[in-house]
Amino acid sequence: MQQYILKRLTLAVPTLIGVSLIVFFMLRVLPGNVVQQIAGDNQLQASDKQRIEHSLGLDKPAYVQYFRWIGGVLHLDFGHSLRDQTSISGRLAHTLPTTMEMAILAILVSLLLAIPIGIISAIRQDSAVDYLGRSVSIGFLAVPQFWLGTMIIVYASLWFSKATPVPADYRQIWQDPYANLKFLLFPFGGFVPLGPAVLLGVGLSGTVMRLMRTQMLEVLRQDYVRTAAAKGLRERSIVLRHALKNALIPVVTLVGLQVPVVVGGSVVVESIYNVPGIGQWFYQAIGFRDYTAVQAIALLSAVAVIVSNLVVDVTYAYLDPRIRYG
Repeated sequence: MQQYILKRLTLAVPTLIGVSLIVFFMLRVLPGNVVQQIAGDNQLQASDKQRIEHSLGLDKPAYVQYFRWIGGVLHLDFGHSLRDQTSISGRLAHTLPTTMEMAILAILVSLLLAIPIGIISAIRQDSAVDYLGRSVSIGFLAVPQFWLGTMIIVYASLWFSKATPVPADYRQIWQDPYANLKFLLFPFGGFVPLGPAVLLGVGLSGTVMRLMRTQMLEVLRQDYVRTAAAKGLRERSIVLRHALKNALIPVVTLVGLQVPVVVGGSVVVESIYNVPGIGQWFYQAIGFRDYTAVQAIALLSAVAVIVSNLVVDVTYAYLDPRIRYG
């Protein structure tokens, strides 16, 4: 197993180099640039433009800028924001934990919704409960997150006495765990979960729910499950002890593949709820053409996808003892 993990980490290096190259050079061919964003509506003289480019290090050839940036990344120095000259690493230290926490909570919410409903739909196939579970999963897949989040903000502001969530309401989990979880799960008070983590988790749960039902149905038709039922084992024991682990293997794969979906969804959800995380920062950085910020966030997103896929593969060996990695 150790050799397999080491091999996967080694193969991740060229992947990350490719991602960095694509992101770096594609940003340079987008219409508009950071100099125009700084100037705004003001007309710049050629000398003023050259002065700004020189101060930001954009007057060097693109390959020189790339090697200078990647050299800093190797020392965990992502440079400074072109927008306000703040440290990228310093801002990542504030925004990354927020997005990671929201992503973990969203995945937990999706699994808490999807796995029980998928199991019940499978063991009660073609019943009213099954039709209801499938309808719920299709509804979760069909409703756009940006629309649902906007409706939550609008109507919650009308129905609840508290105002719409604002960044000042957010506290890091190590500062105030109660206020932090309340903002991400119950921002409007009460017992109705309408927070950003719940919204993101609901969007993820539809696909997991349908796959969980399909896999459970397939496993329940296997010979070893029928043998267990013929021996007189209770249905709960058959489902939880014999069928669930094998049914979870494709679900674990799907959860690992949903990491890019979580990263992309955080851009929308954080912008709607004003969550001070990487998603909102990424959205703002693209609009301002803040190259260094976009490059750092994209590279970290690629690292998250690679690590999540590795964790999924390692989890296979736990769920199915027949799987061994050389």
